[in-house]
Amino acid sequence: MSGGAKRARVRKILAWIAAAATLVVAAFFLMKQTPPPIPAPPEQSNAEPDRVAAARVRCDAKLRGDFEKADVRWPADEIFLRVMKRERQIELWARNGAGESFRLVKTLPILAASGGPGPKRREGDLQVPEGFYEVDRFNPLSNFHLSLGLNYPNASDLVLGDPVSPGFDIFIHGGDVSIGCVAVGDGAVEEIYVAAIDSRVRPIRVQLFPARMDAPDWPAWRDAQLALHPEFRLLWDELAMAWEPFRRDRR
Repeated sequence: MSGGAKRARVRKILAWIAAAATLVVAAFFLMKQTPPPIPAPPEQSNAEPDRVAAARVRCDAKLRGDFEKADVRWPADEIFLRVMKRERQIELWARNGAGESFRLVKTLPILAASGGPGPKRREGDLQVPEGFYEVDRFNPLSNFHLSLGLNYPNASDLVLGDPVSPGFDIFIHGGDVSIGCVAVGDGAVEEIYVAAIDSRVRPIRVQLFPARMDAPDWPAWRDAQLALHPEFRLLWDELAMAWEPFRRDRR
């Protein structure tokens, strides 16, 4: 190939490279100036999960009647849950307005609550906690029908419990088995769940006591338990300081 032909071929190749580079640069700036199309938003639905919707159908009329008997408007502004481990009872309280006293709407049986008297202090001890908590999540797809999660471990539990494994995932749920949770059965948890999600005030407070602290035999039972577990005394004294004002004022 002659020198002139070679130079012509090189010029042609360089021209191709320059043209390709121009196209790449042009495409880059075009992409920068033309944003990609925004995908259409998914369809929004306000429909409740099936279990919750079915629960509402089953217990709505009953709840309305219970709240009417308690002289509390439905749905209530605020609900409050109180658990007594020894008696295996959970109370649903409600009120309309922060200035009002709470009214007892109903008392429901606890079907299962593992462990015994005393707080939960570590993962695997099977204890139901004792103390003051809040509902921090709702699970409409629970393995135990419906469930309300508690914010265990709370600040006190993190100080007094196992520093590495204090435990987790404590719920009020349906069914009749418990590993540190409060199992109230499917029907009862439906009522609690619907009353909770329909209430307006957050957080929803939950207090868990070792027993009814105004029961006639509370002093004797407490003293017998503290003789076996003196480490419970400080917590139980603090819980009693909250029990009495609520008993008196319902606030």
